[in-house]
Amino acid sequence: MPVDYDIASFGQDYWQARDKFLIACRLLPGRLTTLLHPLHCEDQPLATDLFWLGDEKAENVLVIISATHGVEGFCGSAAQVNWLRHEVLPDKVAVLFIHALNPFGFAHLRRVNEDNIDLNRNFIDFNQVPVNEGYRALADVLLPSGWDESSFSDCQQALAEFRNKHGQRKTEEAVSGGQYHYPGGLFYGGKAPSWSRHNIEQLIQDYQLTDRKKVAVVDIHSGLGPYGYGEIICDHPPHTPGAARARRWFGDSVTEPALGTSTSVPKSGLLDYAWQQALGDKVCYVTLEFGTYALEEMFEVLREENYVWQKEGASKSLSNAIKRVQQRLRGYFYPDKTDWKEMVLFRSSQVLAQALRGLQEQDGLSD
Repeated sequence: MPVDYDIASFGQDYWQARDKFLIACRLLPGRLTTLLHPLHCEDQPLATDLFWLGDEKAENVLVIISATHGVEGFCGSAAQVNWLRHEVLPDKVAVLFIHALNPFGFAHLRRVNEDNIDLNRNFIDFNQVPVNEGYRALADVLLPSGWDESSFSDCQQALAEFRNKHGQRKTEEAVSGGQYHYPGGLFYGGKAPSWSRHNIEQLIQDYQLTDRKKVAVVDIHSGLGPYGYGEIICDHPPHTPGAARARRWFGDSVTEPALGTSTSVPKSGLLDYAWQQALGDKVCYVTLEFGTYALEEMFEVLREENYVWQKEGASKSLSNAIKRVQQRLRGYFYPDKTDWKEMVLFRSSQVLAQALRGLQEQDGLSD
């Protein structure tokens, strides 16, 4: 791992982050593929970029994903760039970098995509759409008809009453667990597979990942947990080979939402599930979540940001209100401070090194 963490790996917007990533890739003997977003244009390019480094026929592959949640892409992109600039690929392992899975959200400083879809709730069977009764009870206060002191107070009161009745964990599950019936609401999983979901499903085939011996996936996020701490969240079902492998590879810092040990609650439609379904016991998928500020602040910021976009996002030019909430969201999910950046780069380097060592184990699937 690098001794000095290169905070210059961080871009200050999507386009700068992408340029840093592409330059780092072009200095290495890998295969770069660009998937242009439907809203791509020459003035404002939007794309998910894929970079394969290592033997095309490698039995073991590490996949590193950034910007599943758009604006959270600052830390994931920097971790990818820092690795490309400083690390050396070990023998018998290849790495697939997925840069900006949600380029629209990254570019426009939103967690969601161009259809207000939270990609990390989009991976469900749309023939069997789950119903989030808790969200249904809170929908009108989470997206109120107006944004003023009265509506804010009503929301706080409704959340407090729900929390008193159902508890903190059930409240978090109601708000953030995923919902599929309120397209303008928070944590909306969509009504069909998104562009990014199709890309994931296609690249699993194109890179023949189902034929590999072992695949590790590290999906990098920000916003939950203590400031600067990188929590390793495992959403494999407890007592499965994937969960056991995560604990062995990453140690006692692994947390599991299903067991109540994580800052994250169980959720519907996670990206994890697509990989687990496609690769079965071959895959070990973890989310590396970097903490920023208080959970209550996150919910407040997301409510206001969503309200402003729903009311003014259809306009051809960005209003002052949208620009303001963009910067507020950016500040929450990307603390643009040296200490936070250094913590991100140290922990991401550590976790990626753990994943690579795990992939080099000779024990096959015996967990």
